[in-house]
Amino acid sequence: MSMDEAAMEPILEQTRTVSAVEGARYLSLSPSFQRCFLASWIKDNITKKECCFYVEDAREGICKCGYPKTKHCDEAIKPEDYVGEQWDKDRHVREMPTDAFGDISFGGLGQKTGKYVRVSSDTCESLCYKLMTEQWKLRSPNLLISVTGGAKNFYMKNHLKDKFRRGLIKVAQTTGAWILTGGTHAGVMKHVGMAVRDYSLSSGLMEGQIVVIGVAPWGVIHNSDSLIHPEGCFPAHYSLDEGRLSCLDINHTHFLLVDDGTHGHYGVEIELRTCLERHISQQSLGNKESGVKIPVVCVVLNGGPGTLNTIYNSVLNNTPCVMLEGSGRVADVIAQVAALPVSKVTLLLISKLLKRFFVQEYKSFTEVQVIEWTKKIQDIIRMPHLLTVFRIDEDKNCDVDVAILQALLKASRSDEHAGRQSWKRQLELAVAWNRVDIAQSEIFTEESQWTSCDLHPAMFSALVGDKPEFVRLLLENGVHLPKFMEEEETLCKLYAKLPSCFFKRKLEKRAQDDKTRTPGSKKNSLSHMSEEVRHLLGSFTQPLYVSSRYKTTKDDASVTVLSKGSKDQPCSDDDPTALAGRDLFLWAVVQNNRALAEIGWEQCRDCIAAALAASKILRKLAQESGEDDSEEAEEMRELANHYEKQAIGVFSECHSWDAQRAQRLLIRVSPSWGRSTCLWLALKADDKSFVAHSGVQALLTQIWCGELSVENPHWKILLCMIFFPLIYTGFLIFRRDEDIQREKEREKQPQLAADTVFAGNSDAKIKRHLRVPLQKSELKPLNCSSRLMSFFTSPQVKFYWNIASYFGFLWLFAVVLMIDFQKYPSWRELLLYVWLTSLVCEEVRQLYHDFDGSGFQKKAKMYIKDLWNILDVLSITLFICGVVCRLQASRTVLYVGKVLLCIDFIIFSLRLMAIFTISRNLGPKIIIVRRMMMDLFFFMFLLSIWVVAYGVAKQGIMIENEERLNWIVRGAVYDPYLIIFGNFPTNIDNTQFDQSSCSVNGTDPLMPKCPVLNSDNLPMFPEWLTIIMLCVYLLFANILLLNLLIAIFNYTFQEVQDNSDTIWKFQRYELIKEYHSRPALPPPFILLSHLILFIRGVLLRYPSDRHIHFRQKLEKAEEEELLSWEAYMKDNYLASTRQDQSQSMEHRIQDTAENVGAMSELLEREQEMVSATMAKRLTKLEEQVSESAKALRWIIDALKSQGCKSKMQPPLMTGKSSDRDDGESSGQDTDDESAPHTFARQLQYPGSNVKRFPVPEEKVSWEVNFTPYLPPVYNPQESSDSDTSVLDKYRNPEGRTGIRGKGTLKSLGPNHILHPIFTRWRDAERKVLEFFSVCKDVEKSVALPGGPAEPDEPLPQTLERILGKKLHDKTKSELKAGEQVYKGYVDDSRNTDNAWLETTIITLHCDKHTSLMAELNCIVESSASSDQPFKWWEVSNTACVCPYQREALRDVAQLHNVHF
Repeated sequence: MSMDEAAMEPILEQTRTVSAVEGARYLSLSPSFQRCFLASWIKDNITKKECCFYVEDAREGICKCGYPKTKHCDEAIKPEDYVGEQWDKDRHVREMPTDAFGDISFGGLGQKTGKYVRVSSDTCESLCYKLMTEQWKLRSPNLLISVTGGAKNFYMKNHLKDKFRRGLIKVAQTTGAWILTGGTHAGVMKHVGMAVRDYSLSSGLMEGQIVVIGVAPWGVIHNSDSLIHPEGCFPAHYSLDEGRLSCLDINHTHFLLVDDGTHGHYGVEIELRTCLERHISQQSLGNKESGVKIPVVCVVLNGGPGTLNTIYNSVLNNTPCVMLEGSGRVADVIAQVAALPVSKVTLLLISKLLKRFFVQEYKSFTEVQVIEWTKKIQDIIRMPHLLTVFRIDEDKNCDVDVAILQALLKASRSDEHAGRQSWKRQLELAVAWNRVDIAQSEIFTEESQWTSCDLHPAMFSALVGDKPEFVRLLLENGVHLPKFMEEEETLCKLYAKLPSCFFKRKLEKRAQDDKTRTPGSKKNSLSHMSEEVRHLLGSFTQPLYVSSRYKTTKDDASVTVLSKGSKDQPCSDDDPTALAGRDLFLWAVVQNNRALAEIGWEQCRDCIAAALAASKILRKLAQESGEDDSEEAEEMRELANHYEKQAIGVFSECHSWDAQRAQRLLIRVSPSWGRSTCLWLALKADDKSFVAHSGVQALLTQIWCGELSVENPHWKILLCMIFFPLIYTGFLIFRRDEDIQREKEREKQPQLAADTVFAGNSDAKIKRHLRVPLQKSELKPLNCSSRLMSFFTSPQVKFYWNIASYFGFLWLFAVVLMIDFQKYPSWRELLLYVWLTSLVCEEVRQLYHDFDGSGFQKKAKMYIKDLWNILDVLSITLFICGVVCRLQASRTVLYVGKVLLCIDFIIFSLRLMAIFTISRNLGPKIIIVRRMMMDLFFFMFLLSIWVVAYGVAKQGIMIENEERLNWIVRGAVYDPYLIIFGNFPTNIDNTQFDQSSCSVNGTDPLMPKCPVLNSDNLPMFPEWLTIIMLCVYLLFANILLLNLLIAIFNYTFQEVQDNSDTIWKFQRYELIKEYHSRPALPPPFILLSHLILFIRGVLLRYPSDRHIHFRQKLEKAEEEELLSWEAYMKDNYLASTRQDQSQSMEHRIQDTAENVGAMSELLEREQEMVSATMAKRLTKLEEQVSESAKALRWIIDALKSQGCKSKMQPPLMTGKSSDRDDGESSGQDTDDESAPHTFARQLQYPGSNVKRFPVPEEKVSWEVNFTPYLPPVYNPQESSDSDTSVLDKYRNPEGRTGIRGKGTLKSLGPNHILHPIFTRWRDAERKVLEFFSVCKDVEKSVALPGGPAEPDEPLPQTLERILGKKLHDKTKSELKAGEQVYKGYVDDSRNTDNAWLETTIITLHCDKHTSLMAELNCIVESSASSDQPFKWWEVSNTACVCPYQREALRDVAQLHNVHF
């Protein structure tokens, strides 16, 4: 293979890849292709379950699986493999490719459509998640809300129902959450569906944006046959007939129908749903680098025993749960006891609550069930950080969405291992949810101290996620923008994360076209962005970013902010603060993001230039986007107009305070924006309204007058042009004179103040200090030569001289053409040639004069675009052609030259209109004339169609075979055109036909050809037809088209007239700029000036300084002061804008509506609270009355019996509620900290399927009678340890555990373990204490090294066996210095009633230079590559160790006086 072929191969491969991608993209647009792809994927990956062995149940024709015989295949009815076997679900249910998937349509109002699939109960949860995200195209959730509770319809108060529905939708909408339910049209699932329906109706969306996924058992779904089709249903029409089985809820968007092969069994979906929730909770949230996982929250309404199991499992998995008090049953039971200590939650209390809230159902509960539920409720409330109760009568939880999010944050905050990472994780969650209110109330509190670096990840996520409110909140709470934007990589990442927009497509195209870019690289460097922004701003600006001085790869060309570059970089004198605000603002502007751009603009110091630059960029983007993105282009134009208004607003504020400072802002060179000026940016952005501002016009007028005062009337200037000695008499006022007078007035004011303050004070130093600055700023009046030079170099005076010169040129031109055009040029004609030569030289000077530094090529393009320049070039070209023809000897050519010169005179005369553009009255009229000329051009195109159509038809009908071209054009075009202006034709009517006025055969060149004649010598053409054609032609041409032209002219006049003043002020700049740079002498004397400029510029190469009035480079201190003042004015403008908005009628109406809504809701809630409180008080009063009646009855009976015992026991009178009595009756007032072993009473024994007998808190002690207590016996290895008599010898000293036997422990009774804690100081200051640990598993948990110890074994022998002989020998001498931290019982999940753990923990501190320290460090290094390496870990609460080891570490920290 040749080298050329080898070089071409990657290109061809890349081309094939692009073609394949484009083809796939085209196919993916087809719905049929998407359906086929989905069906193929589901068939390959998703299965269902079906019974393969028909065994008839007690019901006739029904199999053990629950399906009828007709639902089984022939192989299942007559099986050969299972003859003689009993039906077994695990053996006789097989997996097959699913046959129910696709779209589901519920019909009815709105035609709601969702997606569904039938999945096996053994389907991998990761496959389900992949189906939802990749095939169903669901975005990964920022939050998973698992709603559980009553599966049957239940009553809920209207206010609570509204709160739940509104809060659930709000949290799902704002956070981008998935809602997971049971999917059926009953119970809590129905409430969720109704919430989605209300949202869809209120938002006007037929398909809501809320993702609600129903996980339902396939075997209980009513009308499931309509969902079955081997190739999928697109859509499947599902009817909602209520029957014995459950219907799917029509408001859910997606359904996972879980199939275990049985029919009519509920709960088969629970395991898959739990696994799916766990899998989703392990996925990264948004930015994978942050390490934050998708949070899961469980919301509980109502519910029964199954719901309690769900809550219990959720809490064990560290999933926060939210209970809605008032929804009934389990939710209310847990809500009643959530605030009580565990010791108060007794069997009696739970029994009463179950009886109260379950009513009739309570009778079916067994004693063991109540005990188990009591134990589970105790375990649930033992973790209050995972339990949140929403009470509608509490103001702090007035919204369900706030309660849900607060529950998640509370769970995250309680992680004692996370430390500060917990706060960062909470902030990442709040940003992902886009809940500023939660962040303000829960995260940015006085307790949390945030640094700027801590907030940078959240700031990046908020920017990329388009969350402007969060960006503003982070800036208010400590984000230092220059520090955030300090790294170039940050800006690169921001541009890499740009959303889909026109600028991103342009950037990608530029990167692809870059030949220096490494093939295959997808990263756009800032150099590409800089080039693209400069293209949008204009070549008159310098690059905003330049290549770094440091070496970079081609793939990732490093670009640095201009303030960090070398001396050649154009923006080297700007500070990082301004650049950071500019970069953020520019990043938001190019993606057309108004909210983020507003925040970025507020951070810009150079705010006027930034707003004008944004206007320029957005208008350029809108222009280049064309019609492909008309909506996006319109939004860009609106945003461009917005920033033009912002620039006008700030500049108006500045101009009202100090006009001179405001004018300096216009011509100040802005380093942040490519060394351009505000004035030049406004002109290039076509911001006519900004340029038309009175402050900008005052600056232009000042430049127009030069050193002359703007107060000088025109007649004085014209008079001084004739008698220039008048300028020395004070006849004219110069600006220097005004400045001197103004300075004198300023001197008097502080001098008077100083004399007043220091009257009678002899301190002369203070007085001199006040006078020195005034002496330094003294201005001297202009001398005679300066006055003369200033007068004649004024653009206004130049203009007047050039007008006079141009009139002289036209007068001389007219004289030569009409009077003095001889065969040989006369002196007048030669003077005309010289005059024209000066005009040509001036045009060449204008062409090469680079005013803004944009380069000759750009300048040439701008020169040609100007209409007056085109007329200049045309007139000069015609003049040269005419002179060339005029100088020829031939008389004919001489005449042709004269004709060309005469036509050229017309063009020169039209060029005279340019002088009127400076006039306030005539200038707008010139603009109107130019616009009407464009309208006239398009009108003539329409008119020519009718003229040619009529002319050709008339000529063909009347004249036969005319061959003379001039008469053809005359008859087909010229005559019809004259008819429009009233020249009525006589040849179309036979009555006016005169044969002498035409030539029969067309032989006479001066006469038209006669029409075809008949025998009577009259025209043969049909007279009626030509007359009708003429009438129709006149009707359309004279009436319709001419009136259309009048209407077009009227529209143009009105349109331009309304904005004529603005347009004139905008175009006035070009004339001022032209005469500002023009030499002082008028033509033809201007040739002397051109000669001087040529010598200075070309030969001597002196730089030009004529742009000083348009561009001014300020000193650093002066610029800082000016920018600070501009920033202050911007704040004033924004404050006044906000005040105007708040006082607007729309805002007041909105505030009033919100206040009325809040008041009505408050009154409604207050009414419900009052009614609820009244009901409670009445109930308590009835109880008190009943108790009082019983007491009185007892007293009466006692008195009657004269001291004998009464028949009734005296009632106990108390003001406390019965619930509190029940809680206090147990007599156990122990705190949660002293609760009996909780880990040893976990219901599931670790490493097995054995479940403990539930042991409530008050039944742990062996002294307490617990008759139902029947714990299982568990011994993994069968031995005599299962003998009851043997087990009774050993009893757990802490009480019951719910299981007997030795479990997974080594022996019955105490099992001793020993843990040595080796500590060291990490630093010389002894601030960080570390301990020697073992890293255990992927959960990043650590443990203390240790091992089992024999009961009677001496401590040294135990240590030798645990540490090894070598390490033990080195510690033998130091064992005496060791201290025992703890010795005794360990609350471990492996403990049983007959076997338990006891531990001894000793600590030994290692000095830095001892042999023991060296040996431990060697162990750490050698174990680095093992599965469970040793490492030194900081002694703090962030160490992920088991509870008893954490307490030991806390004691070690106290020994060394270290904060734990």
